[in-house]
Amino acid sequence: MRITVLGNGDSMGTPRVYCECDVCMEARSSGANRRYRSAVWLEEDTLPPLLLDCGPDWRTQMERLRARRVEHALITHAHMDHIAGLTDWADSCRWLGEPATLYAPEEVLALIRSRYPWVETQLELVANDEGMDYGQWAIRTWKVNHGKNGYSYAYRFDHKSSGKAWAYCSDAINMSDEQIEPLKGLDLLFLGTSFAEEPYPMETRSVYDMKEGVGLAERIKPKNVVFTHLSHDVDARTVYPLPPYIKLAETGMVIEL
Repeated sequence: MRITVLGNGDSMGTPRVYCECDVCMEARSSGANRRYRSAVWLEEDTLPPLLLDCGPDWRTQMERLRARRVEHALITHAHMDHIAGLTDWADSCRWLGEPATLYAPEEVLALIRSRYPWVETQLELVANDEGMDYGQWAIRTWKVNHGKNGYSYAYRFDHKSSGKAWAYCSDAINMSDEQIEPLKGLDLLFLGTSFAEEPYPMETRSVYDMKEGVGLAERIKPKNVVFTHLSHDVDARTVYPLPPYIKLAETGMVIEL
């Protein structure tokens, strides 16, 4: 599988319109810190690519990728930074005359239907609570704590013949032991860490910070980790004291499993 990072930003992206911090100002100039909302693009030989999350930067991300159509996608949860591109995607399907398929847990689909009722004329909404396949990859999803923002879902991908496994968990904090268990035995983990070390009270937070992410990685021991969902608190020009197996996500980063 070829995994391309389409976006590595938090819900506001970077730069934030209202902000003139050093990171946001740099993002407006040289752009090392310019971040689109978090999403990845999955490719497997002989199969149509699979999009994972469809936020408000979808059109820009597709143009950067030079992709003209999306046939199917996974959605982690129904927050705007993960679904606001669905209307653009559905409209592109209408113009192409090529309906597509969106997979998500049933309770996520219910929220999508309530917010964007017309997209179902172009997108077939299919519940994947019981799992699904993408070629030789078995995909499972489960609910994780998302702090003050309620819940999200993580996805785990297991290859049926090679034994390779990876997971995508962009929006989580204070996960229970039961929620953490499926993150063990991974070759690669995408984990959301919005701040280097978040200073705000825990009851106001919704995503791990990098310090907590390192602690989680030390506990579950994936072979490689990519921190994503980064806010303007994280400066791409800074060398953070991270273990060598942990990297920060970058737009356009490609990882192959």
